[in-house]
Amino acid sequence: MADEVKNFGDLKTTLIKAKPATPAGQSAADGEGKRDAQGRAYATGRRKDAVARVWVKPGTGKITINSRDETIYFARPVLRMIVRQPLVAAGRDGQFDVVVTVSGGGLSGQAGAVRHGISRALVAYEPALRAVLKPGGFLTRDPRAVERKKYGRPKARRSFQFSKR
Repeated sequence: MADEVKNFGDLKTTLIKAKPATPAGQSAADGEGKRDAQGRAYATGRRKDAVARVWVKPGTGKITINSRDETIYFARPVLRMIVRQPLVAAGRDGQFDVVVTVSGGGLSGQAGAVRHGISRALVAYEPALRAVLKPGGFLTRDPRAVERKKYGRPKARRSFQFSKR
């Protein structure tokens, strides 16, 4: 900002003239996302108490979760389907290798966290996929969590059995 700013009106015109800065590692001209030295994109996914750290790179479509194959870690087909949803929706199934470190929560929460992380990593790798993944709800963190137990009650909402006499 080489112009001298003397009042708020000058500040407004100066800011309008200034071009917005692009995030680190991302150039506005080529439309490529953020990648590290190995060509991977990183993102964090969350669901309930589970946190998944996800790395995405071009490959054969292999998904590794905590150093194990996805079929071994997520034995139930429904959980594997949840994990693959963003790749299928983006039309990139079989094009990326995914490495995941997930901790906390149960298997269902971990599958949701991995799905959220894969979605965010795909957008970090290829920003054009945001238009496909956002309407499907893959980029939104699911806010539902276990309700806390209230004092004077056996569970969160359960009350003691009513006795007339």
